[in-house]
Amino acid sequence: MPKVTFLPDGRSVDVRPGITLLEASRRARVSIRTRCNGLASCLMCKVEVPPDQASALQEPSVAEQRKIGSLLPEGIRLSCQARVRADVTVTVPEDPLKAAIRKQLELQQKERDELW
Repeated sequence: MPKVTFLPDGRSVDVRPGITLLEASRRARVSIRTRCNGLASCLMCKVEVPPDQASALQEPSVAEQRKIGSLLPEGIRLSCQARVRADVTVTVPEDPLKAAIRKQLELQQKERDELW
């Protein structure tokens, strides 16, 4: 069974070949944002796959090619469409809301440090 590892969490899960990265992430309890629930319409579930591991996933679907064709050579895939063939490591981008909160907290901490 192929193993899917999600970064930056470092969580891994063994899956059957042919399962989507989105479903694998759910099994690994890794949050990937999506609104369309796997229909390739919201484009929120993008993940990054290292170029040397591109063959660990099935070829992009027609829907995926149509939606993000120009990003495919950069290793960007839609997790709802990318199907696992072999062991693969994918990077899940930080949720924009979490990123904004993290930046605000870092700014507050920096301001506190400067006061002391």
